[in-house]
Amino acid sequence: MNLTVEIPDDVATRMSVAGGDLSRRALEALAAEEYRCGRLTKPDLRRLLGLRTSDQIDTFLKEHEVWIDYTLADLERERAGLSRLGL
Repeated sequence: MNLTVEIPDDVATRMSVAGGDLSRRALEALAAEEYRCGRLTKPDLRRLLGLRTSDQIDTFLKEHEVWIDYTLADLERERAGLSRLGL
């Protein structure tokens, strides 16, 4: 699917001052928000953005201030697993 966004020239000029490909920045912002809202998964991000590794996905999410939900139950599960391993 192709998506076209109309942006007034003066606004686009100001947005372009930050550098980088404005189309790519728009795609990344949309992808980050859709992931944050639960409408995209990490495999979706990989395909949509052409990312190859989990590290690239995690870096992308961090750069866009998308934090992974990590609960106390998650911590306890990991702690118990490490304990079973003697760590």
